This record gives sequence, structure tokens and C-alpha cells, in this order.
Amino acid sequence: MEAANDNISNDLLRGADAIAAFLGFPRRAIYHAVAKGHLPSFRVGDTVCARKSTLTAWIVEQERIASRAAA
Repeated sequence: MEAANDNISNDLLRGADAIAAFLGFPRRAIYHAVAKGHLPSFRVGDTVCARKSTLTAWIVEQERIASRAAA
């Protein structure tokens, strides 16, 4: 899935709290996943950021991987 570039401000999650709210995880889990490289994200200065579209595509891919492993 290609990230939408037409409305970046609506696609961008700024900060671990915003990412956590979008994914439904605690903020601490977001920091841990980012530190381990397990979550697609980037930093703007000290602020961790992610695109909703990228996270959604990543979740779909994780589901595919899990269903192949279960088969």
C-alpha cells in the first residue's frame, strides 16, 4: 500500500501517545516497539512519528505472515 501524499497532516501521527491511541496499545509498548525496530516509524527531532497508512499496511502484512505460519 502506498502512503497517501495528498493530505499528509491527516495521515501523520505525531508522538507515541497518538500512535498508541491509533493502535490501541499503551504508550510504553509503542516506545519499546520503536526502539526494537518492530514498528514502522520515524523521528522528527525527538518526536516519534508514523503514518496511519503505513501502520495499516504493516498490520495487513503482519496478518498475512501470521496466517501463513498457522497454515
